[in-house]
Amino acid sequence: MITDWLRAIRVKFLLASIIAVLVGLSVTYWKIGHIDYIYSVLTILGVASLHASIDLLNDYWDYVRGIDKYTKRTRFSGGSGVLPENILSPKNVYIAGIVFLCVGAIVGVYFVTIRGIVIALILIFAIVSVYFYSTKVVNMGLGEVLIILKGMLIVQGTYYVQTPELSTTAIYNGIIVGLLSATVLFANSYPDFEADKRHGRHTLVILFGRKNGAKFFAVFILVPYVLITIGTFAGYTKVYSLVCLTTLPLAVRSVVVLNRDFIAETNLLIVMSNTIWCSRLTGGLLVISLIM
Repeated sequence: MITDWLRAIRVKFLLASIIAVLVGLSVTYWKIGHIDYIYSVLTILGVASLHASIDLLNDYWDYVRGIDKYTKRTRFSGGSGVLPENILSPKNVYIAGIVFLCVGAIVGVYFVTIRGIVIALILIFAIVSVYFYSTKVVNMGLGEVLIILKGMLIVQGTYYVQTPELSTTAIYNGIIVGLLSATVLFANSYPDFEADKRHGRHTLVILFGRKNGAKFFAVFILVPYVLITIGTFAGYTKVYSLVCLTTLPLAVRSVVVLNRDFIAETNLLIVMSNTIWCSRLTGGLLVISLIM
């Protein structure tokens, strides 16, 4: 049973949000020389809960809308599969999604009481976007945009909880983290192209078309490296952050493979795998570089 729920929550994808929190903590440590460990743990708990909620509710709504009937699952895309395989009931998955949403909200409300309006605004945005992501946001073609905003707000929110101050450095690094996560979503939406299009979803791949989307993907995945490099001169990242460029070959390979063939499943698996590794490793190296 526990393994079924871990599968439903898609624990391995929670790492994206945890990395965003760690980037926020790294920026904090860089700027003020210390962090509050209790606040740090609570932030990770709250953010991870909201991320789990969005994955569970996404599974639920994809099942209810019938998207899962046409989606061919892979290791990286197509949801967890616990509902179409009758491993868990739709009702229980929905309830679990709401429970995690409430846990994230409770942690957020605590920080609102000690940090005020800025955290309140971030929390309201988070709750609304989590709940309506699978029914409204993706229908409007704003999925990737929301992920970028999510990364930026997690990093800035984490920094604000610790300081409390707004920071252009936190926002800048948050955009980098958001782009890294959004690129994963971009790549993972390729196998779901037909199913998403049939049921009214509007991912970037659908908006641009698979061929033009592959070209745009090249820009999307390379922008974080550009921002990291510029940031070393502008003071938003450190010279150590150039170590992130060591993952560039993964990004380049994803671009080459996707533009060569954006239909074959074997090619898409290579692209998705490389993109996920690229995102996680780059994010992890960014964390390390900022506290060196």
